[in-house]
Amino acid sequence: MTVRPPVAEWRWIESFAAQFKVNGVTPGMECIVLSESASRPDLVETSLLALESLGAKPFEVVMRTPANPGPVAIRSTGTTLALNGLAGAIGSLSSVPFVVDCTVEGMLHAKELGPILSSGTSILMVSLEHPEVYERMRHDPVMAERVTAAHDLMKRSKTMRATSEFGTDLTVELAGAFTAGSTGVISGPGSIAHWPGGLVLAFPAKGTVNGTVVLAPGDINLTFKHYVTEPITMRIENDYVVEIKGNGYQAELMRSYLEAFDADAYATSHVGFGMNTSARWDFLELYDRSDINGTEARAFGGNFLFSTGANENADRFTAGHFDLPMRNHSVWLDDHQVVDKGTLVGVAAGEAN
Repeated sequence: MTVRPPVAEWRWIESFAAQFKVNGVTPGMECIVLSESASRPDLVETSLLALESLGAKPFEVVMRTPANPGPVAIRSTGTTLALNGLAGAIGSLSSVPFVVDCTVEGMLHAKELGPILSSGTSILMVSLEHPEVYERMRHDPVMAERVTAAHDLMKRSKTMRATSEFGTDLTVELAGAFTAGSTGVISGPGSIAHWPGGLVLAFPAKGTVNGTVVLAPGDINLTFKHYVTEPITMRIENDYVVEIKGNGYQAELMRSYLEAFDADAYATSHVGFGMNTSARWDFLELYDRSDINGTEARAFGGNFLFSTGANENADRFTAGHFDLPMRNHSVWLDDHQVVDKGTLVGVAAGEAN
């Protein structure tokens, strides 16, 4: 008999168990750990052992990772294709109150998400990061309060505006937008959260995003998992990136990659700002590319996050996706400033609104 060697460590199990506990896992609760054949074994095993340590009753649903039909590698989409619409898998996931999502890309934009959540099942996405990341990303109730307050402000606001000294000047009309505040904790039955958390964002309605976004040196392209070295300017008209300008090869890479997909890959997916002061901008230099999916970069405090690709709220589905966390930006919700040149201020910093 072949015995699988252990791939989890106790320090990881402890941090996962603490996060699952604040997500409402209790003794005797039936839980599923969802994975696929390309998932990280250490995340899957750590999740299972952490659930067992809480007295829960976990079992696994393991899907086969589908072949990539091409023509390019697909990364950082938040859209697992592993469920493939299979009724048996959807039914199984819908039969328990809590699912730990360890798929490679996650369920956030998956077409199967709606039916699963509508059953009352809640999902915690454990992003495809090295488990060490989660040692530093333990639940912070103070952050959760700030995220909730900033999200409440976004829901009441009519516009979001982002600017920078490098030339960003983007306006997002928030009427009809789907908004969310991610704390790493589900909001109750039929909800989804991702861990690490710490992000307030909007999925804008159709035709509501216009302006210019400038990626400056040190900003991050999470699809390519690299820091920008030379300025890249994107012009956005009625949601769509209509021009990408830059002198370096990185601008050419962005143009080349987007050309492999359909027109909606150029559209705005979501926009927001990072709220997690435990997450770090400089982490990318400290891990191999295969060890991270970049959720830490999406969440680091004071970033402005602009993303292209799928936006269910605007009825757009596409495999092409860029997540672009940027430093040194300023962000306003109506006339209330929440980020000042990369620093959280106002309600985002815990000040009274």
